[in-house]
Amino acid sequence: MTTKEDTTIDGSAASAKRAIGAMFFALFGGCWLAFGLLAGYGMRLTPLIVIVAGTLLLFFASRRQFRRNRGAYAAEADSPESKRAGRIFIAVNAIQWALVFIVAAVLSRLGHKEWVLPSIIFIVGIHFFPLAIAFKVPRHYATGAAMTLLAVFYPLMSSAGPTSPVGCLGAGIILWASAVAVLIRPVF
Repeated sequence: MTTKEDTTIDGSAASAKRAIGAMFFALFGGCWLAFGLLAGYGMRLTPLIVIVAGTLLLFFASRRQFRRNRGAYAAEADSPESKRAGRIFIAVNAIQWALVFIVAAVLSRLGHKEWVLPSIIFIVGIHFFPLAIAFKVPRHYATGAAMTLLAVFYPLMSSAGPTSPVGCLGAGIILWASAVAVLIRPVF
């Protein structure tokens, strides 16, 4: 039987978990944005400062949300469900990184380096689908779909094709939007 207190703890632990995800989104989104900026436009101090400031703002806002709920998170950390989700997270990320390195090596060897970034964006997008299931966060489906669609369509729509900085910038914006979504509406 679930009591009101159990539901509150579960909700707080879930909020803490989503905040951890938002911290990842903030940091990786900032990296994608910085890489897109530098690759496409060179070193521009003002936009780079905006990216760093935005990354830090999103990260620390997410961290604050985590800290408010860390007691519930700690109480649930040893549950079998949490341990299972953690194992899935590690496995999915190991597979993701292995695929990134393999695909980058194969494309480079075949003389198609220009397709490395769209491939990485696609692989990153796909990795959100099993994480949505493992963490029971439906929002990850939207993040994954947006990333995979970006990877497929930006090379076709940009005049620079797959080398366009639009891919990196789009990936960063999608990840930042996902972090903002957690902060604005932490329950979905």
